[in-house]
Amino acid sequence: MQVFKSPKESLGDLGAQSAAKLIAAATDVAVVVDGGGVIRDVAFNKEELSLELDGHGRWLGAKLVETVTPETRPKVSQMLHDAATKSTSLWRQVNHPSSGGDDIPVLYSAINIGRDDRFVVVGRDLRPLASMQQRLINAQQSMERDYVRLRHAETRYRLLFQVSSEAVIIVDAATQQVMDANSAALALFGESQPRMLKSGFLSHFGASDQQAVTNLLADVRATGRDGNARVGIAKDQRECTLSVSLFRQENASLFLVRLSSQSAAVETGAMRATALLINYFEHAPDGMVVTRNDGRVIRANLSFLDMAELSNEEQVRTESLDRWVGRAGIDFSVALANLRQSGTLKLFSTILRGEHGGSAEIEMSAMALSDGDDKPNFGFTIRNIDKRLQAAASHERELPRSMAQLTEMIGRVPLKDLVREATDVIEKLSIEAALELTGDNRASAADMLGLSRQSLYVKLRRYGLAEHAVEDEGRDEQ
Repeated sequence: MQVFKSPKESLGDLGAQSAAKLIAAATDVAVVVDGGGVIRDVAFNKEELSLELDGHGRWLGAKLVETVTPETRPKVSQMLHDAATKSTSLWRQVNHPSSGGDDIPVLYSAINIGRDDRFVVVGRDLRPLASMQQRLINAQQSMERDYVRLRHAETRYRLLFQVSSEAVIIVDAATQQVMDANSAALALFGESQPRMLKSGFLSHFGASDQQAVTNLLADVRATGRDGNARVGIAKDQRECTLSVSLFRQENASLFLVRLSSQSAAVETGAMRATALLINYFEHAPDGMVVTRNDGRVIRANLSFLDMAELSNEEQVRTESLDRWVGRAGIDFSVALANLRQSGTLKLFSTILRGEHGGSAEIEMSAMALSDGDDKPNFGFTIRNIDKRLQAAASHERELPRSMAQLTEMIGRVPLKDLVREATDVIEKLSIEAALELTGDNRASAADMLGLSRQSLYVKLRRYGLAEHAVEDEGRDEQ
């Protein structure tokens, strides 16, 4: 604490009345207590806070420890003791009961004013800060949910874009360079992906048709309406129908170009698409499984075998999928019932248990695969989300599970597991908030949370919030 170097010269003969006005103006609440902790005078900077805490003047004559909640009374006693021995105390958060039902958090510090029987306790109302922190948490969780939805939408777009039998190209409207092209377009033009990207779009058409393509692109950009033209491809002069649409993305105008040809190469597009789908199924980074209506496995890809710690597909075939998928014996039954009723299942959170004891958090989507049979088969996509990256900035810390995910778990896991999960989230958020308020001072954070330092270090290690908690703990004990 740094004080004025020459208070008598800078402040002059500051009387009691002026000092009282200064203290009241500088703090939200100021209390004068005697050596026994009894309140002798009180001042508030906010009328609202005065009514909530000291309605009808009930604080005067009462002990300060009696005005706070039971769990924060030891902090008040320690604060007054520190002021008596060290002239000032550390800032400590205590809670006052309110007639409205919610406790009012106030950050206090006690100051010894030079008289043995008088201390000034100044406090700051923490409700605006708590409200701001809650809004920040809500915003972070909303960003996280938006990020997950965006990532899944992008994955579905990329899959649809690549397996489509129709040739599709994305062209920059300003430079007319190719930004992206699917496999069907590469096959149609006979080009590789590296050569196709960033190449001039017009260069892929015959010299006699390039002006027609230029006019078509100009008309679409000027009017915003879709356009079509019959043009020839440069390499083999095959004719194709060119369809162009205009759209905007990230403040840039792009053309969505679709090409259809009657050549043999395009006529076999369905066969190529089927081959691509089979190849994708086998080598996709996510686990993919096809089951019968009763959940018994028909086929599984390599990624699922790795997740389940299996060496070959024969070990999983004809086995029920709930042997590896599901939490507490009910998840897979719930998922299967939803599939039979609605035909689709999206982003179902559960766990996958490996054959050798390993486990991982997964996200599962599925749909019914009907081929005219009364009992359709089911296709499952299983994604390991243990190492999912946060969308938040680098200084924001990872949560064990978002509140939205906890809500989605209702009905899928036992209540005791759900309560434990929610408790962990709340406990970690409280510890993070306390560390933020105290500038990462663990001793002050422990006092603020009403914990012993040993208990705080245990929780820091549990949630991975302090790599050097053991070193700090050793220094505190010396």
